[in-house]
Amino acid sequence: MKIFLAQQNYHIGNFESNTRKIINAVEAAKAQGGDLIMFSELSVCGYPPRDFLEFNDFINKCNEAIEQIKAHADTIGVIVGSPDRNSRKEGKDLHNAAWFLYEKEVKAVIHKTCLPTYDVFDEYRYFEPAYDWSIVEFKGKKLAITICEDIWNLGDNPLYRYCPMDELMQFKPDVMLNISASPFDYTHVEDRKAIVKLNVQKYKLPMLYCNCTGSQTEIVFDGGSLVFDKDANMVKHLPLFEEALDFVELKDDGTFAEAVVTKAGELPSAEYNPPHLEETLCIAEIHDAIILGIKDYFLKMGFSKAILGSSGGIDSAVTLALACTALGKENVRAILMPSQYSTGHSVSDAEQLSKNLGNPYDIIPIKNIYESFLTELKPLFKDLPFSVAEENIQSRTRGNLLMAIANKFGYVLLNTSNKSELSTGYGTLYGDMAGGLGVLGDCYKLQVYELAKYINRNEEIIPDNIITKPPSAELRPNQKDSDSLPDYSILDKVLYQYIERRQGPNEIKALGYDAALVDRVLKMVNVNEYKRNQFCPIIRVSPKAFGVGRRVPIVGKYLS
Repeated sequence: MKIFLAQQNYHIGNFESNTRKIINAVEAAKAQGGDLIMFSELSVCGYPPRDFLEFNDFINKCNEAIEQIKAHADTIGVIVGSPDRNSRKEGKDLHNAAWFLYEKEVKAVIHKTCLPTYDVFDEYRYFEPAYDWSIVEFKGKKLAITICEDIWNLGDNPLYRYCPMDELMQFKPDVMLNISASPFDYTHVEDRKAIVKLNVQKYKLPMLYCNCTGSQTEIVFDGGSLVFDKDANMVKHLPLFEEALDFVELKDDGTFAEAVVTKAGELPSAEYNPPHLEETLCIAEIHDAIILGIKDYFLKMGFSKAILGSSGGIDSAVTLALACTALGKENVRAILMPSQYSTGHSVSDAEQLSKNLGNPYDIIPIKNIYESFLTELKPLFKDLPFSVAEENIQSRTRGNLLMAIANKFGYVLLNTSNKSELSTGYGTLYGDMAGGLGVLGDCYKLQVYELAKYINRNEEIIPDNIITKPPSAELRPNQKDSDSLPDYSILDKVLYQYIERRQGPNEIKALGYDAALVDRVLKMVNVNEYKRNQFCPIIRVSPKAFGVGRRVPIVGKYLS
């Protein structure tokens, strides 16, 4: 049986584009003699549709798309993902479903059993889980079709009451097919290999796993679809961060005509949960994920040009380089806004960066604007000493200038804050925290430095002085980040334990970190939740990013 995997980039709610893309792949597979083609989870509407699912018109459009696709499923079986209305008189109105189309008919509708409600997932809000299971018989093969999370309910501590593959085994299936919408994080590429391998080893069946690619606001889908034979060898691994259409020939004995790419013994056997921050881990994949995140955010929102503040620091430099790659250098405008506290090399470094990249840039000194603010505020401020108030006026002046230019010329402002700064509140609301998209908001400072090195892997794009000089906000004379924050080599590791690994203060102290430092850092994180709650969407690259996947009370007392 010749089975195609269609790894595609969908646009949530863009039924015309999604349907056309699906039909084109079906026709391409038919032209190559395909017997079956599989698409990813909720491919018809895009994932995650969230509250769009509450609109009856949205579900009607999903069904209309199924009707259009069905007309092309004549000589080839087609598995697509789309919501299905719940016919029962109890439970949620919808199921998350895989639709099996063949001979221009709906032959079967398979409902998802395991509905994740952790991190960025909230499926039980909308869907009713499956409570009955069956296989699909097709061209002499018994197909066990599951949807994404359905294959992750393995191990000694399952998250759900049912494991659908356990139920399906009573029908003696020949092959497992899983359609997924599995987001990227820097552990997940290997995690998927481990999960597919564990399923194959448990059920002694080959598996085809089809994932989507593309970015949906903050969530990046990396593709990386997989095919494993019955002996848990990997025979196909589709590329990361791009669309692909490929096939395998499944033989009657559960093997494939294609050669083994990676033997079972060389593949991971468990999900990866790094016990400590590894700042160099998967840096190339993080780089590619952020570029796709920027590119798709602009494309799907109908934007084309970006603007950012270029300070001569590492964060704005990495953001600018990534944006130029994603959008084209001519579409990214850098604004240099020196104050009386800016060092000469900050301007020259930022200028050299833009010359290296070839992007347009402008220099707007803020000294006069800043001093006009102080003049108007003098009657209120009187002779009070210089403080964070005066520092933040500079940051907000820059934010105002950037937004003014963005509004005038139709740019989207890219935010350059990193995860270390966002964690500790080291940023100014409505100033350097302004923006339409957070490019580095899920990368710790140490990871930002690694990204800079990766960007410079073939030639010096980011000037070396930007990478080697001590980081500073330059809002007062001789200011350094280390005046306000612990050294990043320690800070980032403590933050990782608290945010990604959800370790409490005593657990982190037991790792050998100074007790007073741990208490200080965790308090900074918690008292600054109100800032993060007002922040723009952040491109997610870690297992626990700020935003929809981390829900912490703004007014919580814990550790504050």
